[in-house]
Amino acid sequence: MSTLYIKNATVVNEGDEFLATVIVQEGVIKDVVRGEYVVSNENSEIIDATGLHLLPGMIDDQVHFREPGLTHKANIRTESRAAVAGGITSFMEMPNTNPQTTTHLELEKKFEIASKDALANHSFFFGATNENIDEVLAVDGKNVCGIKIFMGSSTGNMLVDNRETLRNIFGKCDLLIATHCEDEATVRGNEAKYRAKFGEELPIKYHPIIRNEEACYKSSSMAVDLAKELDARLHILHISTAKETNLFRNDIPLKEKRITAEACVHHLWFSDEEYETKGTHIKWNPAVKSAEDRAGVLQAVLDDRIDIIATDHAPHTLDEKNNKYFSAPSGGPLVQHAMISVLELVRQGKISLSKAVEKMCHAPAELFQIPNRGYIKKGFQADMVLVNLNNPWVVSKSNILYKCGWSPFEGQEFSAQIKATFVNGVKVYEDGEIIEPISNPAQKLIFSR
Repeated sequence: MSTLYIKNATVVNEGDEFLATVIVQEGVIKDVVRGEYVVSNENSEIIDATGLHLLPGMIDDQVHFREPGLTHKANIRTESRAAVAGGITSFMEMPNTNPQTTTHLELEKKFEIASKDALANHSFFFGATNENIDEVLAVDGKNVCGIKIFMGSSTGNMLVDNRETLRNIFGKCDLLIATHCEDEATVRGNEAKYRAKFGEELPIKYHPIIRNEEACYKSSSMAVDLAKELDARLHILHISTAKETNLFRNDIPLKEKRITAEACVHHLWFSDEEYETKGTHIKWNPAVKSAEDRAGVLQAVLDDRIDIIATDHAPHTLDEKNNKYFSAPSGGPLVQHAMISVLELVRQGKISLSKAVEKMCHAPAELFQIPNRGYIKKGFQADMVLVNLNNPWVVSKSNILYKCGWSPFEGQEFSAQIKATFVNGVKVYEDGEIIEPISNPAQKLIFSR
C-alpha cells in the first residue's frame, strides 16, 4: 500500500487548529507534521488540502440501519454509505430489528452482514428484554458496544417495564447500559386523553405534549437513581429537555463518569415551531420540544453535562411517514447530514469548531473506550474527514443517499460540505460520490474494557 500524504490541511484536534501534513501508512496515521512539509516519497498519493479542514471521523453511537427484517426502509449497505458521505466513519447500531438482536445468534448474524456490507467501522448493541437476563450477562464487552434498554416503547416492541429486571441488569451487568428513557404510563395516559379529544385526526403539534417533559424526566431520573444505587455504567440517549440536563455532572472528567448522556442533532436543530411545516417528518421519540428545550440541550453540550452528539438515524419510507399522527412511525434519516448540521451551528456561532469535534469524535471514543480512534494523532487509525467550511449547497432529493430517499433537511442550505472521507486510511467518499474500494477497509470496533 502506498503512503498517503494529506498536505496543507487545517487539522482540528484536541482543542487546537493548525496547518499540517498528515501521513498515513497501512491505515494508520504515521505522523502529523505541523507547518510546511515537502513530500519526497515517489510511491505515494498526495492530496493537497489547501483551504480545507481535516477532522477526525464522527463516531455515531446510535443508528437504526433496519437490517435484518426491515430492509424496505434501509440496510447496512445503503446507510453506511450515506454515513461516510456525511463524515461518519464508525457507527453503533441498535437492536430493534426483526428478529430483534436479543440473542447471541442474532448478534453474530449482524456482524457477519456488516463484515461484507458496511463501509464504516461498526458495532452493535445487544438488546435487553424482560426475559433475556442470562444472555445479557454473557455479552463480551470487548466486542460489543453495550446493552440497550428501551425504558419507553418506541419503534419496535422492546419495552423493559419489569422493575426487577431493570434492577438485575443495572446491578449485575458490567457493560455500558444505554437507555431510551420515556415513562410509558405517562405517555399512554396522555395518548388516551388526546385520542379521546381528537380521535384519529390528532394534530402532530401535540406530539411533544404527549411525549412531554414529565415522561422524559420521570424515566431518566429513575435510571440515574438506579445507576447511582447499583453503581451501573449508564448512558442515556437522545436527551430532549432542558430539565433532564440537570441530572448530569460536569465537575469531573469524562473518563471518571459512570453516568453519561447524548444529544442528537435533531434536538439541537428543530423545535416544536416546525411541526406546522414539516409535520410527521420531524416526529421522533423522544419528541422535538420547545426552543427553550433545544437551547437547554445545546447549553448542556457546551458545558459538558451532555457528553456526545449523535444521530438516532431511524429511516422510514415516505409512505409510512406521510400518515396521520397515530399511524406515522417515529424516526427519520440523519447520518448524511449530521456533521454538516453541527458545522452549521459552528458557522452560526452557537458552538466552537473544536467543541463540535470533541463531541462528535473525541468524546465518543473516550466514552465507549475505543482505542486508537476519534483523534488525528500518530499511531491512531486514519478515520478522517476533509471538509470545506465555505461551500454552500442545498439538500435535495438529487443528492440524498438514504435508501428511503428523503431527509428532514430537504431545502436547507448548509455552508459546509464534506469533501472526502477516509476509513482506516482508504478514501471511501469524494465530491458527492461513494468510492467502492477493492478491499473493504471497514473494521469491527474493539473496546478496551
